[in-house]
Amino acid sequence: MNFSFTTEQSLIRETARQFFDEHGVSSKIRAAIARRPGYDESLWRLLAQEMGWAGIALAEEYGGSGLGWVELAILQYEQGRRVFPSPFFATVCLASPLIEAVGEGAQKRELLGRIAAGTLRAAVAVTGREGIAGLDGVRATLERARGQWQLCGECGYVVDGASAELLLVIARTPGSRGAQGLSVVVLPPARSGVTIEGLATLDLTRPMAAIRLDRVPVAAGEMLGPPEAAGEGVLRALERARVALAAEAAGGAEAVLEMSVAHAKERVQFGRPIGSFQAVKHRLADMMVAVEAAKSAAWYAACVADECPEDLPEASAIAKAACCDAYLGGAGSAIQLHGGIGFTWEHDAHLYFKRARSTATLLGTPCWQREVLAAAIGLGSGTAPAF
Repeated sequence: MNFSFTTEQSLIRETARQFFDEHGVSSKIRAAIARRPGYDESLWRLLAQEMGWAGIALAEEYGGSGLGWVELAILQYEQGRRVFPSPFFATVCLASPLIEAVGEGAQKRELLGRIAAGTLRAAVAVTGREGIAGLDGVRATLERARGQWQLCGECGYVVDGASAELLLVIARTPGSRGAQGLSVVVLPPARSGVTIEGLATLDLTRPMAAIRLDRVPVAAGEMLGPPEAAGEGVLRALERARVALAAEAAGGAEAVLEMSVAHAKERVQFGRPIGSFQAVKHRLADMMVAVEAAKSAAWYAACVADECPEDLPEASAIAKAACCDAYLGGAGSAIQLHGGIGFTWEHDAHLYFKRARSTATLLGTPCWQREVLAAAIGLGSGTAPAF
């Protein structure tokens, strides 16, 4: 594939790199993750409202820029290079495509308009406490009791769930499986019966929460689209979110490669820079090959999201697996190449490693993606897990 950015996309990339290089320095990141909500709210307002990036992939009718998933992936890539803590992924890359795929006209105009304006932070609850990937992991239930809808169950690993101003809970009819019987419920976090607990996780740059739902009353107007009919829309939204995660991982993989190359040129042992040793050269070369392959997979998937959405199930799985493998492998190598300093809290290598691990797990590990991909193209005899 001969991929190249348009002039407009190159300008977006240059602007984004300047923004995140300025505001994503280590001292600012560490200060942000040390306090609630886990990111700098003033920077979020600057990014979402003044820069207008919260609506970059939304249609103009919703107040967005009318661009596409390639432009959104560019922003994710640049954030990944700096492990930038922000509700951007939860709101723009996960909640927005879910609302767009499942919601109806008035719902989309109201919710997407607020997201595009940067005045709404949303979080999506997909999986249960077990963290099982795909629709098989949906554990919240929605059923009618005494003529009223009620939401019950537990949701785990909700990205930025503790700071969200709106919760989108994916729930299923009791007894349903896979994409059948799914609904998306729109809830204010303060609703009676909703309990939100911040989780202590490996990656401090991406806060997560657990949500307990105790017979939460739900009105018909608080569902996106018709009840029990959201399955296909949820699948499409999760595919797009995986593309965004892949782009972020590719950016992080490039950053750890650059960090490792710079260290190998500066660190001297036995009177020579360690980059002159063959073993180090080979490790860096392997990292570079993985990074270039990951970038190709990420940009291809972003193009598919814009131009050939029917091919997105395969492209998103390939991109998520390739980019997360490159990121996690590269982050581990970066720690090894940096030696003792790489293991310390003072060095940023561990921030990238922990982000790489959490990104690899979120919305399905690389192994899970390959299992889904193999089943989709007819390999193996097992039953494909639900996306």
